Amino acid sequence: MQIAFSSAASTAPAILALPIEKDLAGRASWAGLGDGHQALATAAARAARFDGEAGAIVGLFVAEGDATRQVLLLGVGANGEADWEKAGGALVARLLTSGATDVTADLSAASPTAKAAARFAAAAAQRAWRFDQYRTKLPEKQKPTLATLTIVGAPADTDAAWAAQHAVTQGLDLTRNLVAAPPNILYPESFVEQVRASVEGLGLEIITVDEAEMAELGMGALLGVSQGSVREARILALKWNGAGEGDPSLALVGKGVTFDTGGISLKPGAGMEDMKWDMGGAGAVAGTMKALAARKAKLNVVGVMGLVENMPDGNAQRPGDVVTSMSGQTIEILNTDAEGRLVLADAITWTQKTFRPKTIIDLATLTGAMIVSLGNEYGGVFANDDGLADTLLAAGLATGDKLWRFPLSDAYNKLIDSPIADMKNVGPRGAGSITAAQFIQRFVDEGVAWAHLDIAGMVWSDKAGATYDKGATGYGVRLLDRAIADHFEA
Repeated sequence: MQIAFSSAASTAPAILALPIEKDLAGRASWAGLGDGHQALATAAARAARFDGEAGAIVGLFVAEGDATRQVLLLGVGANGEADWEKAGGALVARLLTSGATDVTADLSAASPTAKAAARFAAAAAQRAWRFDQYRTKLPEKQKPTLATLTIVGAPADTDAAWAAQHAVTQGLDLTRNLVAAPPNILYPESFVEQVRASVEGLGLEIITVDEAEMAELGMGALLGVSQGSVREARILALKWNGAGEGDPSLALVGKGVTFDTGGISLKPGAGMEDMKWDMGGAGAVAGTMKALAARKAKLNVVGVMGLVENMPDGNAQRPGDVVTSMSGQTIEILNTDAEGRLVLADAITWTQKTFRPKTIIDLATLTGAMIVSLGNEYGGVFANDDGLADTLLAAGLATGDKLWRFPLSDAYNKLIDSPIADMKNVGPRGAGSITAAQFIQRFVDEGVAWAHLDIAGMVWSDKAGATYDKGATGYGVRLLDRAIADHFEA
């Protein structure tokens, strides 16, 4: 869908959307409506009990000469950024498959800030994302028709804010496309190629590591996960030098298990098809790196994705095996379905040895225990640095990609000690998300600020949200982009 900004409303018979602040529906200046229609709009709002709550919509039709025009009263709540975002998403959700092709939103009476207007536009674009590539018999009434949203009356300084939001939207599109892709199409090698094609021309340096190189580097933890699959593992790194030459100060590391059967510790069959999105952490890293490059972020940052497929076969890793990670630490495998932490262990070690970042943020759909703890409303965050944790928590609240902090302590760390190796890959039943984070922390070098985001409940949704329909959410991209913009850029 095309987003256009204009200084004046079009004379074309597009649908007109009028943003209304909360509790102003009965006395708003109905910008774009003639005097004769204001009483009709007020009556429609009263009849629908419309009070301007963010995302609420009331529709009516008004006469314009010999024609009739559809008008939508669009609630923007308290006029804050989050409310405008909710309104933009709601507007497109209402019209996307309605048969309408064009809508004009006249913001002049509501007077949003430039950032609020940009988030309104971005939410509209993000809510229009669809994944219809494999639907060959889609009914006409389910096909998207909305082609253009024209925004009138945005503040004069909206351009810069919109450019940043547009970059994030491009990153979200990449993440969602990766997360939604079927596992016979998306596997480690094809993940690399899809990302390479998507970021072409943006100035990102692309680095890949294949299994032969991983073996030479001693990545026994990651390769142990991959060894049961006919699909070869890959490390993919995207490097952005937005602050000039030098090592990246920040590294983003994502778990990219493109399909997770659980391996020999096989998952139950019911719901296993969902495990195509077990690469959601890597997908978020790819999308974030595209967004940062698209908006020319002023920092040096690298995004690293550990890409594997976890399958059971005669060569698959067994419960009881002991593997040696790239760090030299040994791991007793008790459960082959606790594979994401093994991937991250070697990916983080490789990242530190190759790029020497001061800060690492990893993202992973790591534990079902996180969904038990938080459902699908928050991601979990663990950190060895309070300032980094606070930065991520604040960015989560600002963007809607919310996080909740969990503890780390030596008492939890002891739960993954092994009697025959340096550690085991799972602890007891209790505190499963915490012991998983403690496992990852053992691979973080002294002096490196680190945060682990367990986003198991957030990358896929069975219900629509403000900026997404059912399916891939793109969680993590907006969160990371905001944290970086607020605290890491020069």
